[in-house]
Amino acid sequence: MRVGAAWWAWRGRVGQGDYGGAGRAGPLRPWLGADCLAVPGRGGQGVLSRQTEAGPVARPRGSTGPSRPPLDRPGGHRQPPARPRLRATLQGMRRLFPVTDETVARTPGEAPGGEGVGGVPEGSGGDGAGGVGRAHLVDREWSLAELAAAYAYPELGPEGAAGAGSGGPGAWLRANMVSTLDGAAQHDGRSKPISSAADMRIFGTLRALADVVIAGAETVRQEGYRPARARAEFAQMREAAGQGPVPAIAVVSASLNLDFTLPLFTSPLVPTLILTGAAAAPDRIAAAEKAGARVVVAGDGVGVEPARAVRALAELGHTRLLTEGGPRLLGQLVAAGVLDELCLTVAPMLTAGDAQRIAGGPAVAVPQRFALASLLEEEGFLFSRYQRS
Repeated sequence: MRVGAAWWAWRGRVGQGDYGGAGRAGPLRPWLGADCLAVPGRGGQGVLSRQTEAGPVARPRGSTGPSRPPLDRPGGHRQPPARPRLRATLQGMRRLFPVTDETVARTPGEAPGGEGVGGVPEGSGGDGAGGVGRAHLVDREWSLAELAAAYAYPELGPEGAAGAGSGGPGAWLRANMVSTLDGAAQHDGRSKPISSAADMRIFGTLRALADVVIAGAETVRQEGYRPARARAEFAQMREAAGQGPVPAIAVVSASLNLDFTLPLFTSPLVPTLILTGAAAAPDRIAAAEKAGARVVVAGDGVGVEPARAVRALAELGHTRLLTEGGPRLLGQLVAAGVLDELCLTVAPMLTAGDAQRIAGGPAVAVPQRFALASLLEEEGFLFSRYQRS
């Protein structure tokens, strides 16, 4: 892996010396685990502390002493010290990228303009007074309003991102998926075992921002989809945006092999949509409509054509689109080039096994490049946003 000069320059600004060194004030803790605490030191220096049952084991910031155990095994191998039993310390959510005032908090009275390169306040990288103590990480649980602002849809013109490529009205299609460190999008057939409380807060926020939630028929069956429920916390926001009380659920199905007696079809606040092809069985279409669903044809054959589905939804007034997969559907959207944004939660878990990735199906001819828009972290879970570059 190659690391650009900009990264090394940023790393030099953020941390000097081994394990962060003197004046480390940036938003990331690349060398510290959840069991490491910042303990105030003398003269604003502070120390790095590893919390154990016997108390903190501290090493002063900027120390020039050895940071690794000596080479005392025959043959020059390192002799690992006995590992203490560690107590994990939980943190709130924090923004890692982009670097903003939310990332690096200022002390009272510090002017907003007093930032150096990379969003780190000037003077925070030096020793002594005005040093380490001037900036610190913002670790707290974000409110739903803050999450909504962080994940707001971009403003679109009449030929917005997806619409420009498909020849229809402007729309923005984002996907929300979760994956383990080893690439599993589910465990035992469901995504809940690899999720977290913060992931579910973001999941609910993304739904509250959307006009419609698109899901594949298999995902609807496996995850037991129910109608979206109205939430008082988002009612005013949705009304101001000209949206109904809840997003519609749109199920992508070629066969319409669905249980139309489920609440998703019989008792939603807004009618559930079914995206299908023109060759779908007429009796299944009739059964869906009898249950109260609205059938939208988005393909000339049996299946759904992704670009036509985006256009059809936009023509119904749904321009803020959200898909929750599953992997087969997301793979089709990627292959068709209609995906504008991926919100990916990376769970700090390993599952092994043969679970699906977040996107399946045939590979694209040329990998599509997306740009990192933002990155949040809470309790080891990373919440990333990538947008079409």
